[in-house]
Amino acid sequence: QVQLVESGGGLVQTGGSLRLSCAASGSVGSIHTMGWYRQRPGMQREWVALIATDSTTNYAPSVKGRFTISRDDRDDVKKMVFLQMDSLKPEDTGVYYCNVHGPYGTSLGWGQGTQVTVSS
Repeated sequence: QVQLVESGGGLVQTGGSLRLSCAASGSVGSIHTMGWYRQRPGMQREWVALIATDSTTNYAPSVKGRFTISRDDRDDVKKMVFLQMDSLKPEDTGVYYCNVHGPYGTSLGWGQGTQVTVSS
């Protein structure tokens, strides 16, 4: 079992920045890929960014060049994943979720989500 807790959301103006954090606890030794997803109003949940154990990253085209994902695996008890969001746009508004996967791509759990609102 992995527990995920996101933080760092809020209200920001267009062009502003936010940094999201996600703390993973529990069976963290089973975590491989870590990622961020979002659900924008009236839309299905979509992936935003992924980071592998070797820190290889992958971004959705809509956020590439503006968002940066990173992770901290130094702690054996808790792992962290971050999402630095710059040059935010109103279309980035939504609930952002942390998600982690095991060695075979199986989802190990979702966080409760954190709201990001970008005003125009």
